[in-house]
Amino acid sequence: QKYFFVLSERGSMIAVYKDTGAEPELVQLLPSGISPEGAVAIPGRNLLASANEADLDEDGGARSHVMIYELGEGEKAYPMLVSKDVDGKPLGWGAMSGLVGDAEKDGILYGVSDSVYAMQPSIFTIDATKKPAEITSVVRVTRNGQPAQKLDIEGIALDGKGGFWLASEGDSAKFVGHGIYNVSAKGEIKSEIALPAELLAGETRFGLEGITTTGSGDDLTLWMAIQREWKDDPKGQVKLLSYKPKSKEWAAVRYPLEKTEKGWVGLSEITARGDYLYIIERDNLIGDKAKLKKLYRVAIADLKPAKLGGELPLVTKQQVHDFLPDLKNATNGYVVDKLEGFAFDKSGKAFAITDNDGVDNSSGETLFFPVEIKATN
Repeated sequence: QKYFFVLSERGSMIAVYKDTGAEPELVQLLPSGISPEGAVAIPGRNLLASANEADLDEDGGARSHVMIYELGEGEKAYPMLVSKDVDGKPLGWGAMSGLVGDAEKDGILYGVSDSVYAMQPSIFTIDATKKPAEITSVVRVTRNGQPAQKLDIEGIALDGKGGFWLASEGDSAKFVGHGIYNVSAKGEIKSEIALPAELLAGETRFGLEGITTTGSGDDLTLWMAIQREWKDDPKGQVKLLSYKPKSKEWAAVRYPLEKTEKGWVGLSEITARGDYLYIIERDNLIGDKAKLKKLYRVAIADLKPAKLGGELPLVTKQQVHDFLPDLKNATNGYVVDKLEGFAFDKSGKAFAITDNDGVDNSSGETLFFPVEIKATN
């Protein structure tokens, strides 16, 4: 059997076609490095080598490099997430920045895309019972029936009424506000909650990265993770914000970050399960430079948030999982930096997903994989 390969420089991927004559068959998309410029097949060894042009060393990104792929038997190593065809066309997706599990069906999750697709903020339904996992439908986030503008969705949680809570990371320089949005099952924004003035006084562009809920009824509490230190935070500490929709009360605790020799460390997801909040803490480095991609948990019973503007209690965290081996072994490629989504499905099975930045100075690679977690309940 003969194959041929088509490289997408801007898409950072390699399409594998089976040579069937006049109508070649697309059999797989390979996760290329950034900006593939050339490739050579080595049929005698069932290998393909690609040369990737982009050299992002000054930005701390991937260096120009060669990727080698092997044709093998069995299941495809990649892709890990694909789109179902709807009306004969796939659903466009990318830049997956948050994840939450469905409350009623095992293996069903919802993901969101961030501001890379600013004109089309979206909520995707993911069926993780299939391999590869499949995006089965999409809901557009709208305001008055039109695609909602000025959003950078970085977190998603169920609202218990068929809709969702969304966390949007702001950037005042781009006139994008930090905020929380409650949307219906159809994606229409029902309410918007701005961060309070006393909190915004110390804002930076590294804002909300994840949202989850604890309690119910009048005791319902939204918890949001702030990615990095704001101007009023001690070095090495970030805020976990709490908000009670019933009383409209804001409060917070401080979360201690790990130290790193290079780059920065921040939070990129928060999700509640059982007696704990689970939090992704990571550095912003890739490849061999990446040292920190971990999951921690904080006991909900120990969360005693204090009012904003005063002293905030520092929580104690416990390491639960190290993602570095997962990221290294996923495709044998370089470790990607943006581990952005983590969630449990109804049964308690855990999943994680990476953000490919819409291939902007990033490969098109999205990793979506189950995570073996002990003692989640």
